[in-house]
Amino acid sequence: MAKNAVKAAPLVVAVAYDRLCTFEFGCVVEMFALQRPELGVPWYRFAVCSAERGRLRAAGGITVSAPYSLTILERADTIIVPGWRDADEPPPADLVRRIRAAYDRGARICSICSGVFVLAAAGILDGKTVTTHWRYTQRLQQRYPSLRIESNALYVDEGQVMTSAGSAAGLDMLVHLVRRDHGPRVANMVAQRLVIPPHRDGDQAQFVPRPVAPEDEGRLSRLLDWVRQHLDVPHSIASLSKRASMSPRTLLRHFRDVTGLAPGEWLLRERVALARDMLESGRIPIGQVANRAGFGSAESFRRHFRLQVGASPAAYRQRFLQR
Repeated sequence: MAKNAVKAAPLVVAVAYDRLCTFEFGCVVEMFALQRPELGVPWYRFAVCSAERGRLRAAGGITVSAPYSLTILERADTIIVPGWRDADEPPPADLVRRIRAAYDRGARICSICSGVFVLAAAGILDGKTVTTHWRYTQRLQQRYPSLRIESNALYVDEGQVMTSAGSAAGLDMLVHLVRRDHGPRVANMVAQRLVIPPHRDGDQAQFVPRPVAPEDEGRLSRLLDWVRQHLDVPHSIASLSKRASMSPRTLLRHFRDVTGLAPGEWLLRERVALARDMLESGRIPIGQVANRAGFGSAESFRRHFRLQVGASPAAYRQRFLQR
């Protein structure tokens, strides 16, 4: 590169295909195709390539004409497969071959929902931890037994490969991708513009249909909102059931039905999520973070944070301060 030459922004390429999953594709376009000068960082270049020739049908009765062929994958820094039309239909051989080649040269490869089947067919997921929509996890495991499947994860980051659960979880993954590339300030600004949380902790088990009486669900929803505003104080089954006007037994049953977690597990995740926000800001001492998030002691904070995040609070903060 010539002296003083400006490095080109990373190229993100979305793969379009016949019977395109419109929502997943739209998420990628919304995230990377729009210019975002207000962020103050070199935003991504964006392109769409077609896995097949001719106009492509898409969900909702529309057609898509992609401007690029699969050859652009040779130049892509990040490739995103926004779903796949049929988990039981093998993807085109040329698409599989080019994704494998891009992976081998170091490109980052991402999938949303059923798009994981394309990545698996390319052989780039062997031995890795991945996720997909809960409807597809059993089928994916049977077809590719070498994969470690996090059936409840909203998304999984394996470094060079990212996979997400169904549809809207793709937005969680894409915001995380921006966070990795540009840090929490930029990711938070993008999330704010999209009117979504900067990071949504939880798991997709909470979205599996379960019958809960509407009045109980409403009371529990109000309880969860209240607890999120009062994470700094102790909570017990007795105090939570009293506030929700439920018996402890009813609370425990409905809590797991609605969230997919026991109250203690859910409370820890919410506290860790709050701690992450405070650590990323860089303004609050770690000891105060532990107190404000309701961990009671620095030792408890460090232990639970490391278990959920995979890093100590200090190391996590340093990672973001270095961006």
